[in-house]
Amino acid sequence: MTRRSAFSIVIVAPLVMLAPAARGARAATEIALTIEQNRFQPDEIKVKAGVPFVLVITNNGKGAEEFESKELRIEKVIPAGKTVKLKVPALKSGTYGFVGEYHEKTAKGRIVAE
Repeated sequence: MTRRSAFSIVIVAPLVMLAPAARGARAATEIALTIEQNRFQPDEIKVKAGVPFVLVITNNGKGAEEFESKELRIEKVIPAGKTVKLKVPALKSGTYGFVGEYHEKTAKGRIVAE
């Protein structure tokens, strides 16, 4: 083995091993969700099935609201004027409902995984 080929192996081999890690390290898609006047906007979110994502929930209301989804097993209180990020695992195709537990009659929505 020549000195030049040995040098190439030392430089290229670690880069080849890092390639799969770099693909897996992509940031999850962030989806904005706003709470205002005791309602979610948008009230329907479409995501790609099998791909995790992050819900970025901003509460523009005057009081706290609790984001709750029994299907997703997520409950999180979002204080007034605050933003919270919730990591959501990859979902199977389907529809997943959520509510604002403090205002269930008006604060309703769903996530559609396609």
